[in-house]
Amino acid sequence: MTDCRYGECDGSGFVVDAEAYTTRACRCRPERIAANRAKRLNAVIPRRFEGVSFDRAPITDMDPHVVNEVRRYVADLDTNLDSGRGLWFMGDVGTGKTTLAMLVSKTVLERRRTVAIYSVPRLLSELRKTFGDDSEVSYLHLVDSLTSVDLLHLDDVGAEKTSEWVLEQLYAIVNARYEEQKAVVITTNLQPDALSDQITERTTSRLMEMCGDPLPLFGEDKRTVVEVPTLTVARGPARYGQLPT
Repeated sequence: MTDCRYGECDGSGFVVDAEAYTTRACRCRPERIAANRAKRLNAVIPRRFEGVSFDRAPITDMDPHVVNEVRRYVADLDTNLDSGRGLWFMGDVGTGKTTLAMLVSKTVLERRRTVAIYSVPRLLSELRKTFGDDSEVSYLHLVDSLTSVDLLHLDDVGAEKTSEWVLEQLYAIVNARYEEQKAVVITTNLQPDALSDQITERTTSRLMEMCGDPLPLFGEDKRTVVEVPTLTVARGPARYGQLPT
């Protein structure tokens, strides 16, 4: 069993008072239940982002204001998670939104809290699978698991093909976490008005209340920038018939 992060129980989730012959639930018990539900969820930092750090590029090259907001968030991570406060990264393709979101999720895992990491298209695919006859998990179980984790990391919100079913699923998940005061970290290429058109105003409104104002990241796509190495030419005296360098 995992040790109690509050130092109150033996890792079982219960505090036993041998003298009074009583047992009570430890503060860590809800977290253990959430962790058990989250076992089937994707909580793995992709290999590309395993080494992400405030002290390494590309984060060192990003807007200092946005990076400092993320620093403040993770510095008080437990309080933010417990109060259901999240983050919203908005901006152009290739500007580092996912990198910063992954840094937050990585920190959550390092603090031994639970997280589920999905791009919205993949999450919708997982929800669709629950309706199959061979599905190992029910729709309600998956939604409950997505609701119970400490942080839900949603990448590429607004990139999905819209349908009435899609809109219902996004609202159901966001609203469930909104009601339970559970934190969400999202990334999107869309401005709030455009996102409202894509996923409905009521869903966007809840995300805004949960995450606050979007943190903007704009600029060129860093994935397409090719750095050309500087060529150093040694200069020397020109020879007869040779142009000076």
